[in-house]
Amino acid sequence: MANPKVLAIVLAGGEGKRLMPLTKHRAKPAVPFGGIYRLVDFALSNLVNSNYLHIVVLTQYKSHSLDRHISKTWRMSPLLGNFVSSVPAQQRVGKRWYLGSADAIYQCLNIIEDERPDIVVVVGADHVYRMDFSQMVDAHIASGAEITVAGIRQPIELAPEFGVIDIDSENPNRIRAFLEKPQNPVGLPDAPHEVLASMGNYVMNTDALVEAVSRDADNDDSKHDMGGDIVPYFVNRGTAGFYDFKDNDVPGSTDRDRNYWRDVGTIESYYEANKDLIAVNPVFNMYNDEWPLYTGYTGLPPAKFVHAGPGRLGHAADSIVSPGVVISGATVVGSILSPGVRLHSWSSVSDSVLMDDVVVHRHAQVHRAILDKNVVVKERARIGIDSDEDRRRGFTVTEEGITVVPKGTIVE
Repeated sequence: MANPKVLAIVLAGGEGKRLMPLTKHRAKPAVPFGGIYRLVDFALSNLVNSNYLHIVVLTQYKSHSLDRHISKTWRMSPLLGNFVSSVPAQQRVGKRWYLGSADAIYQCLNIIEDERPDIVVVVGADHVYRMDFSQMVDAHIASGAEITVAGIRQPIELAPEFGVIDIDSENPNRIRAFLEKPQNPVGLPDAPHEVLASMGNYVMNTDALVEAVSRDADNDDSKHDMGGDIVPYFVNRGTAGFYDFKDNDVPGSTDRDRNYWRDVGTIESYYEANKDLIAVNPVFNMYNDEWPLYTGYTGLPPAKFVHAGPGRLGHAADSIVSPGVVISGATVVGSILSPGVRLHSWSSVSDSVLMDDVVVHRHAQVHRAILDKNVVVKERARIGIDSDEDRRRGFTVTEEGITVVPKGTIVE
């Protein structure tokens, strides 16, 4: 199939319960990340860089900020017929919301009928990675499969969080079995401590996808999930292919950040993925100009560092400082500061993620914490220093000792 017409569908309706309280007021794909980005920007940047410019984003849960971000940021040229379109749940087939990812596609089959693509690329909206989907599409077409599932090696202890792929030893491009979140999986023959986890990225022939989700809609026993129901359907037909993420060669990638992929489904993984950005040689390199990450921040002034007197030096080390940040006589180490953050004299922020417009007043201390938008830390207040104190104030504290402060909180 030469030059197939491709429609990309981004599944962005997830609630993200394990990321509470960051998802209390927003959908998981709308969660800020890395200072200036939203999680959805990674999937959309990958698709656009792959030259797939017909994209619909299916939204549902608390989607206002996500819809606003997409409409303001991801605007294509209508002259060329390109688009990134946010599509909320519409109840087109009945008075119900999406029952699962497969049902979301089923309820939006009118979009597929209007576009008439040869191939549909379906991706999740809440992972941090770089991927050239055109290479996966080429591999899918060459394989003759009806569906191709992208996979990556992950530690076996994480298997209960993923769909696990069992490939055919005689034909490693075919999936022999697909186990949704198994509790006791078998490791890989060459690496018993690892499994092949589904990345939640799929390439499908359009006619096969339409038939599969339509059949699934009529099955009352189905959970209407892409990984739990649709992939096993194709596995049973013997037409499910496997694409190994390690074979994906993204322009500009280095040996250190090649094949980086993180599912930021928990507070701990979200925190660690942010920290991955700030090493001298980062595990995930945001400065790859050959495969840029796009987002919507414009019109903000440069970051500013002020005061350089004894004991009052505004500075940041091993950190990301976004546009619009003012560090006024404060100390920042190992942290990510989003646009509009204000740090006042003699305050300190270490190993933390501060989202937009956080204010930290004089002599306050923030350590190993995630502060959501518009949090105000009053003078001499402490966050992340005493876990018991943080819990008494109603903040979430993870087992690893990361404190999360909800949006708009004033910390006395």
